[in-house]
Amino acid sequence: MTHNRSWNRRTVLRAAGAGAVALAAGRLGETAAAEAHKVKGNIKQSLCRWCYGAIPLDKLATAAAQIGYKSIELLTPEEVLVVKKQGLTCAVLRCATGIVDGLNRKENHARIEQELRRDIEFAAAQDLPNVLCMSGNRRGMSDDEGLANCATGLKRILGLAEQKKVTVLMEGLNSKVDHKDYMYDHTSWGVELCQKVGSPRFKLLYDIYHMQIMEGDVIRTLRQYKDYIGHYHTGGNPGRHEIDNSQELNYPAIVRAILDTGYTGYLSQEFIPSRDPLQSLAQGFRICDV
Repeated sequence: MTHNRSWNRRTVLRAAGAGAVALAAGRLGETAAAEAHKVKGNIKQSLCRWCYGAIPLDKLATAAAQIGYKSIELLTPEEVLVVKKQGLTCAVLRCATGIVDGLNRKENHARIEQELRRDIEFAAAQDLPNVLCMSGNRRGMSDDEGLANCATGLKRILGLAEQKKVTVLMEGLNSKVDHKDYMYDHTSWGVELCQKVGSPRFKLLYDIYHMQIMEGDVIRTLRQYKDYIGHYHTGGNPGRHEIDNSQELNYPAIVRAILDTGYTGYLSQEFIPSRDPLQSLAQGFRICDV
């Protein structure tokens, strides 16, 4: 297993020890104050909870709000209620079914339909914009068959999503480094799925880190497929760490290009901090606050 491949949601949460919790919690106030700056606010920023698993959620929410974040995402329904007390929303509810066993297999459809129906109802009740689903792994299945199966599964729940005005997102992941065998690993596949489904309440979660690994050409891609993208994730490449000049992506230029498309949704930080987590979180906010 490579270094990058070892970083996933479960690994980060398992790695969060009591010492890390204490260290992070002790720096909450001073970090937020030190990193304060005049927020432009041209793009709404969110952060992914799993990257900061060492910090208690209520304290993370306090610090995030002080920095200028509007959302913490990939939360359970119970966690959403915690961050709302700090005046934050949850831009994307977590995917209950996980990454590997997704909509590309018909035998998963009944279970995923039930999960998504619950998530859509909860999102509507809490005024959350998006819920999440995954394609699943190939396991020998052709991309065409998987696309057709995903479309069939999505059509079971998109009537409810349209009625409740909640958008169902599917996330593209790289199958080269982090998520071997994942089916939706190129933007064009996701766009074809959007076209096949034909609902304004199904869009793509464009993860800049993942798609940089698989196809690059980020700005041209997001301009070309702007009508199909409903949400963005960040991450430095290589390594999925901070999005500063230690990596290859020019995030200020990318965010300006996103704004130029007329996008009004959220951009979420999904990098694994290699330094002080809250200082990195504040730095990432400033970088994208163009």
